[in-house]
Amino acid sequence: MFAAAHLARIGAAGRPAGSATADEARRYCAAILNESGFLVLEQVFEYSKVTGAWAPPAAGLAAGIIATALAASGVPRSEPHWIALALGALLVVGIGFAQLGRRGVLGFPLMRRRGVNLQATRDGDDPKVWLVAHLDSKWQPVSMIARVAGVVLAALGLVTLLVVGALSPTAPLWIPLVVTWLGAMPLVLSVVGDRNAGALDNASGVAAVLGAAERMSRDANVGIVITDAEELALAGARAWALCRKPAIAINCDSIDDDGQLVVMFTRSRPRLLVSHLSDAASAAGTRVRVSRLIPGILTDSVALADAGWETVTLSRGNLRTLQRIHTSRDTLSELRGTGIAMAAQILARVATELA
Repeated sequence: MFAAAHLARIGAAGRPAGSATADEARRYCAAILNESGFLVLEQVFEYSKVTGAWAPPAAGLAAGIIATALAASGVPRSEPHWIALALGALLVVGIGFAQLGRRGVLGFPLMRRRGVNLQATRDGDDPKVWLVAHLDSKWQPVSMIARVAGVVLAALGLVTLLVVGALSPTAPLWIPLVVTWLGAMPLVLSVVGDRNAGALDNASGVAAVLGAAERMSRDANVGIVITDAEELALAGARAWALCRKPAIAINCDSIDDDGQLVVMFTRSRPRLLVSHLSDAASAAGTRVRVSRLIPGILTDSVALADAGWETVTLSRGNLRTLQRIHTSRDTLSELRGTGIAMAAQILARVATELA
């Protein structure tokens, strides 16, 4: 296995979607997959950069503005109109951002961009099981953990403001208003840049998937997808899912040196996948923690679950991991790659069993 070599090659430089470094890394992945007996194809797709680049800052501003408007509303809080106004504003904005994320990323007419997914199969067969990892990287002024905390705080502030305003018409609302704005600020600052190498997020996941591809028998009918523009509202996975019938997918995203292996899911719990991953981890001398995706974290498995796939995301890390993701510290100097080989072993075993 050459997992460490894959990490060193892919994680040496940032790979923003559409960049020359992303194209070079994709060619490297294609060469490795070809050598491992896969038929490799490129899927070109178009998407809007608006959602991935500007939806989080817009969501933060919207949360703060809604909270301010409700707190300063001239409508008496004892009136049903105030509750209707509050619920209506939250529902309209929430549904609007949800639809923009799911459908707008591919169909919105502004800031159109071109992306390239890499798909690898055995002689063009249609696999029932796929291993997925995103190749692109991004930098933001705030870390992943700050963004997660922002989402939680903003949601808590809005809910508290709504409840207090409805139940106690005379109670001051400045505390939930401040909490909402404190949560909104990390989102407002979540603009997209290219000042990191993306070694952890997600050269490590790609290296694990390539390592799994090298380990598997050439008789195993398992597909590989290296997606593009995951950091821009999961554009690559959403575009790829449009072209395929729902099946089973194990996404690998961010394998740190330290911390526990985590299997994360959205929607209903995929019991078959969880069982196989837990057994494979035990056979490798470790164990996995199973949990729902943390609010504020998006992975390709979210896009696939939205399209009806049975899917999870395999990751490894701890709170310090979240402190590095999307920051300038996400470089090879902060990552030895010691967890990638085990992740590749687990991925290969489970994919082969399910195939």
